[in-house]
Amino acid sequence: MFKINDNFRNLTESYLFSQVGRLIAEYKQAHPDADIIRMGIGDVTLPLCDAAVQALIQASREQAKPETFVGYGPEQGHSFLIDCIIEHDYLSRGIAIERDEVFVSDGAKSDIGNIGDLLSVDNIVAITDPVYPVYLDTNIMAGRPIILLPCVAENDFAPSLPSESETPDVIYLCYPNNPTGVSLTRSQLTEWVEYARKNGLLILFDSAYEAYISHPDVPHSIYEIEGARECAIEFRSFSKTAGFTGLRCGYTVVPKELVSTDGVMLNKLWRRRQCTKFNGASYVVQRAAAALYTPEGRRQVRESIEYYKTNAATLLKGVREAGLIAYGGVDSPYVWIKAPDGMTSWDFFNTLLDRCHIAGTPGVGFGEAGEGYLRLTAFNTIENTIEASRRLKLLNIK
Repeated sequence: MFKINDNFRNLTESYLFSQVGRLIAEYKQAHPDADIIRMGIGDVTLPLCDAAVQALIQASREQAKPETFVGYGPEQGHSFLIDCIIEHDYLSRGIAIERDEVFVSDGAKSDIGNIGDLLSVDNIVAITDPVYPVYLDTNIMAGRPIILLPCVAENDFAPSLPSESETPDVIYLCYPNNPTGVSLTRSQLTEWVEYARKNGLLILFDSAYEAYISHPDVPHSIYEIEGARECAIEFRSFSKTAGFTGLRCGYTVVPKELVSTDGVMLNKLWRRRQCTKFNGASYVVQRAAAALYTPEGRRQVRESIEYYKTNAATLLKGVREAGLIAYGGVDSPYVWIKAPDGMTSWDFFNTLLDRCHIAGTPGVGFGEAGEGYLRLTAFNTIENTIEASRRLKLLNIK
């Protein structure tokens, strides 16, 4: 008789965002007239930009003709997209990346979860707390020992280097951060790269929100830091940058200089893993992604990012005017709100839902250090964002 992987028994009963969705649905069923503004799950609201849509249409028409039909593509991704990624996301910032170091995928979430295939179950993994649940859950599934690095107001939500008694083998860093919305400066990120190189540590760097960076001292890529190619894998996504949450496309950079302590090149392992377990993102989606790098596509993407950044600024201002303490919202589309004194994260979630008809995400769902906080996203319409800011004042926080 077959048996399950017992590590799955150590997961929380339900995935955070599924739980939030269920509670909103239950509230809506009990209050059918409630006009709920959803600011919990970080899904975008703007449609795909026209450049991507036209590329999708053209690529679909190509698939209808024998002479232009494309079947299985390269597991690593089509060169027309990889070349765009290298030129605009890296060379434009003075970063040299080779073609066979870029791996196109169906989104950063999949790659972040699947990268563990390369890692021994004995690796000690350090994860910031609060954190995007995928980092934690996938390592629980694998049975790896985990160190949590608290990111709280007292350390400005930036992780401190682990103590000498608990040096990890792998560290997940996401900056600009989900859920807190804060970012790391160049000097802060340099400290982590130097620590990783000194201790033979692998950094898994989630750069999904780099397009929202406003401050010049915040790196868009970890490879802006000297030596990072020797210790870091970077994940990127088109989901929050260009609204590809439904299309699904992202990419991962695995430098050739990156080798394990026993001398194995991770680039070669990841390529082998992808060739075995992944058939590549679809041709039509990759054509849509490549269109984002055309002059028109870049302009349209910038307009979309500015739209959400305006929402974030509006939301942050409204939260503070309501008398609440909040963080983020500058280099990130997320606003991290401290619950009023005496309220837990779930108390605050229920209060916002009931009194303001605003749905957020309880901070404790991102980890124990998130208790007493709640995350709101800027991925709604500007009209709903303004209305949510108005409703927050109904809380009458003193």
